[in-house]
Amino acid sequence: MKSLSRIKVLALWVALIVVWSCKNEPKPQRFILKTKGSHPNLILTQEGVVKIKKHLGTIPIFDSSLEIVKKEVDNEIKNGIEVPVPKHYSGGYTHERHKKNYITMQKAGVLFQILNDDVYANYVKQMLFEYAKLYPTLPVHPKTRSYARGKLFWQCLNDSNWLVYTSQAYDCIYNFLSKNEREILEQELFKPFANFISIENPQFFNRVHNHSTWGSVAVGMMALVMDDDTLLNRALYGIKNLKIDPTLKDNDGGFINKHGKAGFFANLEDPFSPDGYYTEGPYYQRYASYPFLVFAQALQNKKPELEVFKFKDSVLIKSVNALLNLSNAKGEFFLLNDAQKGMSYHTSALVSAVDIAYHFGEQNPELLSIAKQQNRVSLNDAGLTVAMGIKAGKEQPFIKKSIELSDGSNGKQGAVGVLRSKDLELVFKYTAHGLSHGHFDKLSFALFDNGEEVVQDYGLARFVNIEQKGGGNYLKENTTFAKQTIAHNTVVQNKVSHFQGAYEIASKHHSNAYVFSADSDAIKVASAKEFNAYSNTKLHRTMALITLEEDTNPIVLDIFRVESSNKNQYDLPLYYLGQIMQTSFKYSKLDTPEVLGTNNGYQHLYKEAIATSNGENIKFNWLHSNRFYTYTALTSKNDNIIMARIGANDPDYNLRNDPCLIIRKKDTENALFLSVLESHGTYSPVSEIANNAYSNLKDIRVLCNNNDYTAVEFTLINNTQKLFIMSNSSSNLNRTHQLTIKSVKYQWEGAYTLINLNT
Repeated sequence: MKSLSRIKVLALWVALIVVWSCKNEPKPQRFILKTKGSHPNLILTQEGVVKIKKHLGTIPIFDSSLEIVKKEVDNEIKNGIEVPVPKHYSGGYTHERHKKNYITMQKAGVLFQILNDDVYANYVKQMLFEYAKLYPTLPVHPKTRSYARGKLFWQCLNDSNWLVYTSQAYDCIYNFLSKNEREILEQELFKPFANFISIENPQFFNRVHNHSTWGSVAVGMMALVMDDDTLLNRALYGIKNLKIDPTLKDNDGGFINKHGKAGFFANLEDPFSPDGYYTEGPYYQRYASYPFLVFAQALQNKKPELEVFKFKDSVLIKSVNALLNLSNAKGEFFLLNDAQKGMSYHTSALVSAVDIAYHFGEQNPELLSIAKQQNRVSLNDAGLTVAMGIKAGKEQPFIKKSIELSDGSNGKQGAVGVLRSKDLELVFKYTAHGLSHGHFDKLSFALFDNGEEVVQDYGLARFVNIEQKGGGNYLKENTTFAKQTIAHNTVVQNKVSHFQGAYEIASKHHSNAYVFSADSDAIKVASAKEFNAYSNTKLHRTMALITLEEDTNPIVLDIFRVESSNKNQYDLPLYYLGQIMQTSFKYSKLDTPEVLGTNNGYQHLYKEAIATSNGENIKFNWLHSNRFYTYTALTSKNDNIIMARIGANDPDYNLRNDPCLIIRKKDTENALFLSVLESHGTYSPVSEIANNAYSNLKDIRVLCNNNDYTAVEFTLINNTQKLFIMSNSSSNLNRTHQLTIKSVKYQWEGAYTLINLNT
């Protein structure tokens, strides 16, 4: 009787919501859900279940994946069901318990379908009814930090995670439940849940962001299970006729909905470039890839006429390839914008992404080699297809090559360039800002050697899901340091971050790709320009990987030109990782480190030592992961060389105490930062022998630098001489250039040339 009473009350409440919705959300006319199929029919289908059962015991990677999941779920079933009243931030007990619950429910539902064991269905059923009892009693979460507080979790984002996974579990046990049981769950739990994260939190749901992607998919997945066309249209196209203040911001400082776009398709259209690059960066692309791809999979299975995998020229399939290419030799994603070190394509989200891209794409055999490295597959139709492909020996190596990925929905808002040669991978960022997770670091770079980060991007200031560090959430130092320009390997003018460190300004601009050329093994070049980071200042950076000898790593040539109509101070930091071995310059180490500044990230840097340049090349030699590196830089007389370290004004030790080297040019309008970085030797702690521990470069010189050309000569210790010339005014690869240097005329075709002066 109590249940029936609750249903009546809830039915009245739902009716009121529907009335409100009718006034504020007119019936969509673009799509009405018409077909009703038997279950499961989302991620796992009836046909897929039949095929899986037929091949069980004969497909090793699928069988081992199944055994791992079965063991995990069996252990949880033994531990019993617990649905606690929400209390904690990320990493806290109740947060992690509810997270474990939705993951286990999804897996248990799959096991029920594959193994025909009612134990798993009963587990999901009992868990869902516990939530059906709890959910109607819950106020918003007691933690108040989020701009959109959830109920089970401190933010609606995590509530959406819960519904995305739980919808899959519900789909798997749908026919196991009676009609009355389904009615109770839908009326008391699922529909109120979907309404809460959408119409009751429009600031979360109606926007273009990874948050709203999860929200749209959560509502859409449950809509597909329940055959609810109203919810589905809301998921696909957002809440209609809803006015949100365009100046409202989220907790990360980004606009909530400045342009009025919303819904799954808007989130698929806007953040992705035609190349599949996601504007928030690979770390958040990884996070969003799961809802994007599982919902696409569900739509393809249930509503194939929508042709979601063909949307925007198959951008979802392209996005998986783009994301894999944005990882280093160890599979770890490059740190563009907010990103945690160590996140890789071995995460479960990428297991699903690779399986789905292979199954619904053109079955690219290179994806099978990634799946083989991941050593597991999803327990569904897509995972079975991948497992069968691996069993048949169809895999081919996924070879990461140099690649430029455009940014912006139209591909015209800058790009990210990745240069690869031998063991080196250079990541060059000249993108749009990247929404609220963007950093103020135009024309910055990072360098990897054999998968090891050598010149680092700091990444985010956050200990994800570690409760004792700010509840596992973003720390204030993410804003005061990690996002600031000085935290990156790019030029800072007058100790002020790019775009004044203001999202309102940065979100309006993007850098411009200039040259990307990587067809030659001898030289690979990426060049870009930035005209809006500072008023009356133009930045132009050219980076090249140049192979000098077959048996050595290429060198990194870095030409950073600054043009301004005013006299300024310019700082260029190098965040090297490792232990200093030797410097060519004499420095004075301070007895007491001094703080470098008061804001824009400088307040978090200690000055530990300082030197003044005599105008010659400086050499900075260090050891990292048993490899030797040398940074050779051209300096001007009286340039400051600052040896600094992160950690000032950090009372809670939230920041890593990593070192950096800063070259500072003062009181100048135009500046040229020229350097060569070498990976040139190794050390064996077993034999205790150092090989090739010293730089192979004798010096670097500028022979020409004006608006039209920059010409750089570098000489090796064996007296080999090379000349690199870059056109600063024309990126046309077919244009013929001519330049006379020291009475010698040089002629070439294309934006740049590399000349051997010894021949």
